[in-house]
Amino acid sequence: MSYETSWNQWRQDRLKAVVDPLGNLALIETRWFGQGESSTLEEATKGKPQTVLATELERKDFDGTVVAQGLRLWDSNSESIQAFQTIDTYPFDAAWVIEAIFTPHPADRAVAFEYIRDNGGTRDLVVPGDISAKIDGVDYTLNAFDDDGVLLLVFGDKTNGSETYPAGRFLFVDKEEGSNKIILNFNQAFVPPCGFSIHYNCPMPPPQNRLHLPVRAGEKIPVFKDGYEVH
Repeated sequence: MSYETSWNQWRQDRLKAVVDPLGNLALIETRWFGQGESSTLEEATKGKPQTVLATELERKDFDGTVVAQGLRLWDSNSESIQAFQTIDTYPFDAAWVIEAIFTPHPADRAVAFEYIRDNGGTRDLVVPGDISAKIDGVDYTLNAFDDDGVLLLVFGDKTNGSETYPAGRFLFVDKEEGSNKIILNFNQAFVPPCGFSIHYNCPMPPPQNRLHLPVRAGEKIPVFKDGYEVH
């Protein structure tokens, strides 16, 4: 399958995923519990419409220790889903399929990522290795963190805030089994979950992941009816 063919399928899958009952546009609340607090899923949805369901949530420290517990409420008929039209996306561009080299660390390393709703605070995330890439003649050492066994690159570029989501975009990184070669397919760069609901708290690009040029590939921003703004 060609990169362009897989991109077309990826695009259709993305449009379906964000309106799924547990998709980005369905999230209407994230609730963290203080010490001694708790709630059952049944209690959380009591009195809510039948379209609302609850799931449990954990926040873990770098070493895997659970430091907070909470829950999320999802509404398959949320205002955001009703107002959603599409995700504005750049046309496919083969020039933004870039080969890079992945160099694993002898031991997982923690890199500090600032989060969009943490008021300048940072959280350490596991970075299994460095990604070396030459982009527009400039050598970069990028850090993608381990997102449940998949490498997730949080990056920024010169389109942020003018053409694309202001806080940067996400990209899952394809790694060949048994090889140090990886593919950075920026055509599949996507708007992070916090671009669809304020109830997400997304990591932002660290300095080493901020690119010097505009990356006109991948998703730009969600498009809604009548000037609707996510909440």
